[in-house]
Amino acid sequence: MISIIIPVLNEEKNISIVLENIKRLNGEKEIIVVDGGSIDNTVDIVKKKGFMLLSSQKGRGCQMNRGAEIADGDTLLFLHADTTLPENAITRILEAIKNHKIIGGRFDVRFDDDKFIFKLIAFLMNWRSRLTGIFTGDQAIFIRKDIFKDIGGYLEIPLMEDIALSKKMKRKGEVACINDCVTTSARKWKEDGIIKTILLMWFLRLLYFFKINPIFLSRIYYRKKYKTLSSLFFLH
Repeated sequence: MISIIIPVLNEEKNISIVLENIKRLNGEKEIIVVDGGSIDNTVDIVKKKGFMLLSSQKGRGCQMNRGAEIADGDTLLFLHADTTLPENAITRILEAIKNHKIIGGRFDVRFDDDKFIFKLIAFLMNWRSRLTGIFTGDQAIFIRKDIFKDIGGYLEIPLMEDIALSKKMKRKGEVACINDCVTTSARKWKEDGIIKTILLMWFLRLLYFFKINPIFLSRIYYRKKYKTLSSLFFLH
């Protein structure tokens, strides 16, 4: 069985769509929603639909670790609350992990907007991921539960927890890059500006590569007042 763990925080606009998508998947699955302190209707929606709901300290790393602690599945699939899975997702994961050398992996990603720029961004994300073996949470990371425990799960840091996990996975064994696509929201790109978002993410990853504290990186990422990239260098 595959345990699908979804960290949520104020996701009332997306969570119903994601949960209905998972319900339609073929194959045995367990659905665990982990709330990080929502103040909108997210919790009520999950409860009304009858899914397992946990509470956790805010932070995707914390929330996903909390879900993994009580998961019954042999394989864990971590899914963002604005991302939907292909119908054959469970089948494709089971096919991948039939190879005992494979400890986990991720899917290709596409956006819920058909504009060329979003197709290009998704292509580059998928290409880079294949080249480096580094995944993002948008790509629906999956991993054998025993391996997840062995490598210590997610780092409970405010940003880059997905990058850190995929690095640990690479060191532990082989990973699969499934070419079926999950569909994720383009909202953050549209809200913050495509070019600005790309430059920001490159900047953050560069800082993370040089071992800058993720707490500092999160302050940059969640800062909503900057007008240009140059303002990132003059935080106060």
